Amino acid sequence: MNFKNYMPNPLRYNKNFEKLSYEEKQLFEETKKSIADFVEYSSTISDVNYATRNAHAKTYAVLKGTFIISKDIPNDLKHIFDSDQYEITARLSNAHPKINKNRKDIPAYGFAIKIKDDSGRTISNYPLVNFPLFPVNSVSVFLKLFTSLNRFFVKKWSNLFPLLKQIYKIIPYTLNPSFLKNVWKFILNKNNFILSFDFHSVGVYRFDDKMIKIKVSPKDVQKNFGRNQSVKEAVENFCGTHDFAANVYIQFCYDLKDQPINKLNVEWRNSPFIKIGEIKIDKNSLLNPKGCENELLSFNPFDSAEIFQPVGKIQKLRDEAYKVSLQTRKKINKLLKYR
Repeated sequence: MNFKNYMPNPLRYNKNFEKLSYEEKQLFEETKKSIADFVEYSSTISDVNYATRNAHAKTYAVLKGTFIISKDIPNDLKHIFDSDQYEITARLSNAHPKINKNRKDIPAYGFAIKIKDDSGRTISNYPLVNFPLFPVNSVSVFLKLFTSLNRFFVKKWSNLFPLLKQIYKIIPYTLNPSFLKNVWKFILNKNNFILSFDFHSVGVYRFDDKMIKIKVSPKDVQKNFGRNQSVKEAVENFCGTHDFAANVYIQFCYDLKDQPINKLNVEWRNSPFIKIGEIKIDKNSLLNPKGCENELLSFNPFDSAEIFQPVGKIQKLRDEAYKVSLQTRKKINKLLKYR
């Protein structure tokens, strides 16, 4: 797009966007306990010899790459980047909390990116997914659902009815044109190669004192690549024989009516995508996904510089949820030696 035509004066970040109520904080304490319980039982749940994450448990690949800043970004954005390019670590994953060892996975994918400075320090983490919307806006409804899901995996059938009850409560949030359109698009593309999908931030992030959503769009990746292989086999084959490149776009929040912060089940309207850079991953950049240092990688978006922190109530939950999951995994896995 022509940068001169993008809308001026985005809304400023305000910490009130992520303020939780007393009830929400109490429910979150229950959720954190359910996360710790899940991780403690996760090796049994997934039949592996290590404790897993409680979401996006299955790793397809861990990759090294580069984030290159566009030379023609608007002048008022250039001060945010003090380098022309940054080293990144990317993790490709499946969203399911249980590691499925069958050949066919549900095509709910993650593309998490860790951006580092010249000293190797993390600047920002962005856990992106291939579905742009979130099926619930209410923090209370989400926490009850997530707690029920964790308890179901730990206690199995004794917690089935509470889980179904919470799933029923999210249905109204999905019955809008924006969400249904993206569900239909997802169904049509469900067999596409993982690296051919666009990946989205879903939630909102700070961009200095402004607020944005993020989209990563791959360039020239065949949708039917590795169609007869498992996802992991296809990824390893592609990354061993092809360079990967993707454009990085952002949308600014200008008006809460068109670009809501805490209403994640609808797409943002009237906010153009602005290209700010490219991700490049050279072929043969695969790291060992079972190495301790890679299995214990955390992509907590709150482990970022202040100007890149997440924004919003559901985003706020991620901070302590990631920490509980990571701390529990570290406690269990600290003496583990991966083969």
